[in-house]
Amino acid sequence: MTAVEPPAAETPPLSRVVKVDALARVEGGGGLQVRIQDGTVREAELRSFEPPRFFEALLCGRSYADAPDIASRISGGGSVAYALGACRAMEAALGIEIGDPDLLLLRRLLSCGEWLRGHALHTHLFHAPDFLGCEDAAGLTRRYPGALERALGLKRLGNDILEAIGGRAVHPVNLRVGGFYKAPSREKLRRLIEPLKRAIDELVACIRLFAAFDFPDYEGDYTFLALHHPEEYAIGRGRIRTSRALDIAVAEFEEALGDAFCLGGSACMAGPLARYAINHQHLTPLCREMAGEAGLGPVVRNPFKSLIVRAIEMLYACQEALRLAGAYEEPARPALEIVSRPGRGSGCAETPRGLCYHRYDLDEDGRILAARIVSPDTLNRRAMEADLRGVAERSVDLSDEKLKLRCEQAIRNYDPCVSGGPPFLKVPTGHE
Repeated sequence: MTAVEPPAAETPPLSRVVKVDALARVEGGGGLQVRIQDGTVREAELRSFEPPRFFEALLCGRSYADAPDIASRISGGGSVAYALGACRAMEAALGIEIGDPDLLLLRRLLSCGEWLRGHALHTHLFHAPDFLGCEDAAGLTRRYPGALERALGLKRLGNDILEAIGGRAVHPVNLRVGGFYKAPSREKLRRLIEPLKRAIDELVACIRLFAAFDFPDYEGDYTFLALHHPEEYAIGRGRIRTSRALDIAVAEFEEALGDAFCLGGSACMAGPLARYAINHQHLTPLCREMAGEAGLGPVVRNPFKSLIVRAIEMLYACQEALRLAGAYEEPARPALEIVSRPGRGSGCAETPRGLCYHRYDLDEDGRILAARIVSPDTLNRRAMEADLRGVAERSVDLSDEKLKLRCEQAIRNYDPCVSGGPPFLKVPTGHE
């Protein structure tokens, strides 16, 4: 009998265009296109279908008190951080500083709830399916029964924290310049303790699950950028620090970074990898133990492994929320008294996606004369573009379908909010 030769493996053509008309599992509408000629990536382009929303212009002429509510609408997934960044900027412009530890505790606990909710949704519903070859979270459920239920439980716990302090789960209504409209009761926050204790075991299991995934072999040359505080894993206060020795006050942000958001010839990256690298020493012992078990060092440059780092941050947020809920005492008053005055103030906070920056100029009546808001997606734009090109260059041997999925995954690593960031730009590669 004559042996039958197996069919030869399909070789991708040397010249082709890989196009995604609509990125799936991201917030907002965007697409991508990669053009390959003679086996070399000639063009990598990200596209946004979202029109500008002019939030900065919308803020001008409004009272300083309106800024947190308006800014929170920029991103549903980062509404607390946007509102908190606006509060801190206005407090700087008005010359006030919150010293009551219980008001500061409430703000940090509120942020922990947002991190828990945001990371739970992204990791399980949007990101994990990529590593399993699934189109959606239904594939995760088939492969790992109970994983989706765990994600929804963690999301619900994050929402419970947000509702207890912020008044509702999305776009908090209780946060204000100078503090809060109303402080929650001690008993309300104590009711969070037992669910938080149970969630810790769930998150340990989550980290172990994600660590077992097969990650593409790719590392980027980034300048990590995040808030840093000498006493805590920074979320809503501190100085801005980079992995290239830049350490500045928040008010120096615009002068130091300009509009390019590129330092030392490498793209700035904000978000979980940046926070993890810059604040690793402030993680809890359990978080550091689980990071080591997952094979992570103190710095992670593989953007695909942001999946694991987000799970580490969820564990941190859960442990920190547990500590804060147990330590809370009702403050003597929910907010500081404010007297309007002219001034300029800057503020930052860490959304689950990364750092967001605010700067406002006020007149003598506390009206906003000028505003600037820099989203984490603006900061990450060059890094996303560089990763799209770099991942495509290392994956040209894949079929069109597999290359398309790999490029989409490279963008989903950032959990981008296309509607909250800048228009995506065409990326020159230098080969033409």
